Amino acid sequence: MEQTYNGMPAGHIADVTWQKSRRSNPSGNCVELARLPDGTGFAMRNSRDPEGPALIYTYEEIAAFVGGARDGDFDNLLAE
Repeated sequence: MEQTYNGMPAGHIADVTWQKSRRSNPSGNCVELARLPDGTGFAMRNSRDPEGPALIYTYEEIAAFVGGARDGDFDNLLAE
């Protein structure tokens, strides 16, 4: 596997299984997440552009984001 980096083509990340949220909708408004094979973190991609750029995050970064989302830290960003 080549070295992973932010913005690399998601299709160049080998040996990963992309997982889409159950909250995804038919209009394609969703992202997919995959655990990196070397165990260093995760890759995220736009499901409508699976060969487009991937964002690379460490385990700690994803854990902090998911924890914040569970705690409602970002709810005010969704208010209209």
